[in-house]
Amino acid sequence: MNPRSIWLGKKPSLKTTLAVLTLSTFSSSLFAAPLNKADIKFIGPIAADMQLKPYQTEHQDAIINNLLPSLQQPKKSITVFGEKLKWQSFDSVNALTLGGLQALKLTASAERFTQGTLTIKGIEKAQLFINSEKQTPTKDVYELALSQGDHQIVIIAEQVANWNDVEFDFTAKTDTHTLTFSSKEQHGLSAKQLFDAPTVSALSLSPDAKQHLVSTRHYQDSTGNTANTVTELKDDDNRTIYRFESGQPSNVIWSPDNNYIVYLLEGKLKQLNRKTLSLRVIAENLDGAGGFSYFDNTSLIFNWSKSPTADSSLTKHYKGLQDRWSYARITSQVYLLDINTGLSKILSQGPLSHSIEDFNSKRGTVLLSRGTQPMLATTHPTTELIELNIANGKSEVIGLFNIFNQAKYSNNDIYVTAGPDFKDGLGRNLPEDMLSNNYDGQLYLLTDNGKKASALSRNFDPAIGQLEVLNNGDAIVKVTDQDTIALYLYDKSKQRFNKLKTGFDVVEQFSYSNNRSPAILVSGSNASSPQQLKQLSINKNKAKTLWDSKPEGYANTDIASLDEFNFTNAEGVEIKGRVYLPTDLDKNKQYPALVYYYGGTSPVTRGFTGRYPFNLWAEHGYVVYVVQPTGATGFGQEFSAKHVNAWGQYTADDIMQGTQALLKQYPFIDKNRLGNLGASYGGFMTMLLATKTDMFSASIAHAGISNITSYWGQGWWGYLYSGEASKNSYPWNNATLYSDHSPVFHADKVTTPLLLLHGDSDTNVPVGESHNMYTALKLLGKDVDLIEYKGADHQIFARDQRFDWWSTKLAYFDQHLKNEPQWWQYLYPKK
Repeated sequence: MNPRSIWLGKKPSLKTTLAVLTLSTFSSSLFAAPLNKADIKFIGPIAADMQLKPYQTEHQDAIINNLLPSLQQPKKSITVFGEKLKWQSFDSVNALTLGGLQALKLTASAERFTQGTLTIKGIEKAQLFINSEKQTPTKDVYELALSQGDHQIVIIAEQVANWNDVEFDFTAKTDTHTLTFSSKEQHGLSAKQLFDAPTVSALSLSPDAKQHLVSTRHYQDSTGNTANTVTELKDDDNRTIYRFESGQPSNVIWSPDNNYIVYLLEGKLKQLNRKTLSLRVIAENLDGAGGFSYFDNTSLIFNWSKSPTADSSLTKHYKGLQDRWSYARITSQVYLLDINTGLSKILSQGPLSHSIEDFNSKRGTVLLSRGTQPMLATTHPTTELIELNIANGKSEVIGLFNIFNQAKYSNNDIYVTAGPDFKDGLGRNLPEDMLSNNYDGQLYLLTDNGKKASALSRNFDPAIGQLEVLNNGDAIVKVTDQDTIALYLYDKSKQRFNKLKTGFDVVEQFSYSNNRSPAILVSGSNASSPQQLKQLSINKNKAKTLWDSKPEGYANTDIASLDEFNFTNAEGVEIKGRVYLPTDLDKNKQYPALVYYYGGTSPVTRGFTGRYPFNLWAEHGYVVYVVQPTGATGFGQEFSAKHVNAWGQYTADDIMQGTQALLKQYPFIDKNRLGNLGASYGGFMTMLLATKTDMFSASIAHAGISNITSYWGQGWWGYLYSGEASKNSYPWNNATLYSDHSPVFHADKVTTPLLLLHGDSDTNVPVGESHNMYTALKLLGKDVDLIEYKGADHQIFARDQRFDWWSTKLAYFDQHLKNEPQWWQYLYPKK
């Protein structure tokens, strides 16, 4: 067993158990207590006429595991083979033997990481589950290792000689290890819920808004890291009319005439008739093909990529900076596919890759973008936007741009999204002496075939991201709006932005229709409420909820309360933030706090869950402060421009000043128990702060940058990112920036215990960045730990690694901020 799975209550291996037992040798006594039967729920007999018990068959585990989910639900009764059975208190059971199966359910609540043994007496044949995971006993004794929080225990009994003799005892390892047992169904938020609960993974709305496709996925113990995904075709009343369960479709598109859906599945391009649900294969053997769209009712337009022949030579000669990327020599061209025959014809050609930006089937034209030179040695690769006439194969250059994100037709005009420096600074709204942050997306309109351009969002503070265009020429834009992700409608005729009322703090995915009254299908969440799926009428600007994950994934769950907390920094600028407060907060007590930030030119948005689960940290008894320091997009160009050539200069001040303001506002936070953490640029900030202040008692940096020069030269996109973060500055012309702002050059100033986390296959911020800091701090005799996740890249995605990663961070802070080292020592025992 991986000892980092302790929050699931798994039985440790002998090796791990021995290592853990050494932690308890200082206490020679054990602390035992019988469980009160009134704290246990009982149901049974289940299928009293059962001739053979599951253990007497060849399918015991399958039978038990299929029954388990029904028993775990917070319901007062279940119905089995037509018989309704009610849960009752175990102390009301007075029986010798009962037919069929019986089940018991209880909640074990830990105020801190707790180890001990649960002994069950009087049940000859039983299976015990903690948080859905089966436990393996030694005789009748189960080893427990539970993190802070509520844990559901379910016992399914198959053979009991006398129910009056059934007893439960819990024996703690030490007097600090305590569990409270109860029959309550209300519980605190768990890591499993945040990762496993159902979410919308894909969505698509038909052009007439009468049908939509939605994919939902969830995780469970039996499938481990593999998601369980189901895609359904639904009508406008949200009723399912077609269901994909085994293979899952991708690249879903709808025919303009509203008759068909086309999608990729199992390597084949398939067409589904929306009325008859009949199916045909259009084409196959399409490896490398993607981005399919209906060009018209009879043809599809798509990109088809070709990988170079495998190179078996002993060396690789780099042709340019991009050759460090594993995919750099893959080329992609544009094709048109005839739906009736499956025949494809190429539209673009040459050594350069072409990408489809948009197309206009009535005019017979396609907007394409391409890099002007492969392997170009520049921090801002130049993009050429061209218009291709399909009928004669001729192309016209619309423009050559150093800054470019996306382009879409708007009738005879073209929308472009790009940074403020597009077209020689057309979108700039800054003092003359400031450099733009081109991650701060802006919206432009090109007219007269690109000869004229106008900036549409220069006075619009949100940063423009995804762009879509309606039939009337208006645009839907997904934007970063302070710490939210929102949808806005750009009214082209009135030249103004109108916010669409999705009801979400964070819009995740959206799809729109092309009818006269266009609608938007959108998924998203709020800081304190999980994901929902809604449909919004653009004309009425009103949304209705189609699906809510809360009843299914978060029933009877306590969620942290949320405060808005903003302060004015020393420069007179308001810095936004928010504070998550533990449930059952007692303001007369003192609480540890965690300060989280990013700082890498994007705000930390208000999604309910994600890689950094603020609500979970609050459930573990921490006040959590999320701060949006200077340099983030979504707050206006001048705010984001301060990110350029700063490398933490303003960000560090805002974090430290914000933390001091936090302590004044919330006197129940213990100033001597503050932790801070961040990832990527936020990991860089953690290391940098450790060289500037001792206000924190423990710090965690995930995938952080310790040496700006080595990141610039070795990270796959380091030099590209530095093109904005270090604009016009290089190690040879601004050595001070690259050295003075690099944490490793100031490692001797660190006094705070520091945990470095990193994926050992990180291509964005190579793992050597953590090695640099670890080596320096070890040589200096500082308190530092380094943990690598094997095979992980810049982010931790896999379910087992994610749980391990979350537990590791909480255990580290528990050790340093709560004086509770047991969880950390359990995960990483000293040899």
